[in-house]
Amino acid sequence: MDIRNNILETIGNTPLIRLNKITRGIPCTVLAKVEYFNPGNSIKDRMAVKMVEVAEQEGKLKPGGTIIECTSGNTGMGLAMAGVVKGYKCIFATTDKQSQSKVDILRALGAEVIVCPTNVEPEDPRSYYSVAARLAKEIPNSFHANQYDNLANRQAHYESTGPEIWKQTDGKITHFVCTAGTGGTVVGTAMYLKEKNPKIQVWAIDVYGSLLTKYFKTGEIDMNEVHPYISEGFGEDFVPENYDMSVIDHFEQVTDKDGAIMARRLAKEEGLFCGYSAGSCMQGLMQLKSRLKKDDVVVLVFHDHGSRYVSKIYNDQWMAERGFLDVKTFRDIVSARGKQRTITIDPGQTVSQAVELMREYDIEHIPVMNGNGPIGSISESGLFQKVFSNPDIKSETIERVMEKSFPVVEFETPIEKLRTLINKENGAVLSKDEAGNLHIITKYDVIQALGS
Repeated sequence: MDIRNNILETIGNTPLIRLNKITRGIPCTVLAKVEYFNPGNSIKDRMAVKMVEVAEQEGKLKPGGTIIECTSGNTGMGLAMAGVVKGYKCIFATTDKQSQSKVDILRALGAEVIVCPTNVEPEDPRSYYSVAARLAKEIPNSFHANQYDNLANRQAHYESTGPEIWKQTDGKITHFVCTAGTGGTVVGTAMYLKEKNPKIQVWAIDVYGSLLTKYFKTGEIDMNEVHPYISEGFGEDFVPENYDMSVIDHFEQVTDKDGAIMARRLAKEEGLFCGYSAGSCMQGLMQLKSRLKKDDVVVLVFHDHGSRYVSKIYNDQWMAERGFLDVKTFRDIVSARGKQRTITIDPGQTVSQAVELMREYDIEHIPVMNGNGPIGSISESGLFQKVFSNPDIKSETIERVMEKSFPVVEFETPIEKLRTLINKENGAVLSKDEAGNLHIITKYDVIQALGS
């Protein structure tokens, strides 16, 4: 029987999947090493278990001990699983920019999670680095995993990720592309691949606000490069000991916005529901595609699953609030949905006629018009309440039951403004185009536009 003794034995051997649509403009084969197939839904499972195993071998982690780590979520997931299986308690420090879902997942596995401020220096006693280090000193029989400086991190990828990619590509890989955070994945995998073929190009993807790119280029740790960024799981404000820059050939920076948008494209165009770093990794490759040739074989690492970012990059409101969705206007929405006659009703018509119009055209909101323009509105929800309380109202005229008129805005009004105008009390917005034709936009239209 093909049976695993515990969940940890399912880590690794993740699939290599060809990308087809987003990469149409790239002349060569582009493959994704999709790491959310690991049991903890991220590549960090590999190094988390390796760090625990090495600590056990070296006597740093003893039975009944406590694993302490600062984590953006994924490493904590791997460590928490190891803790459950092996009988260790886990305490994790994380930052307040991480999604709440990541914190909830760690707690679901029995870990204690301490949320620390993001925008402080690493040496600040409030930083998640400092909190983890302090707890490791204060708590007896504890082990500080320290993924940044623990070389078991990169060793895990030297022993597993690199060999898997080499075998899966039959040694034909020419480019390895990976976001750069702790350095474990990009360096450990690169070390193995470069031993097999020194000509393989290793491209590290970084985020603006991280100092790693400038350090790679100049050897200088320039804190002026550091500023807050939204991207999760990669980029650093110091240089972890896991880095060996000699095995990396190029660093490429991407913006928070481009990485988030690309992650959404991966889901919609490739069916790969990945996290923030996968989108950034893909975006980095797109910025470098002119360097690729027909016979190249590119492997990208897609680190984790999109379920941990549902409240962030896969949330339209979150994206819009940060300006990550392209600015659209009333005109754009009307153009995108095609020709569509705006259904209106006269104040002298009856409620039953309004109901029939709603049924016929499958609409929820109707402007009430007279010769001078809109004077009121009728909504499905409003009519429902009135009909429910008085069934005889169907014969009443619209004038007697109508609600206030929908707001009228300019045809070039941005979608962000439209979103604030549409609420529980007001279900639609009106505008006229240059020809004087009346158009209506509802909450559904805005949602469709934001998700496109």
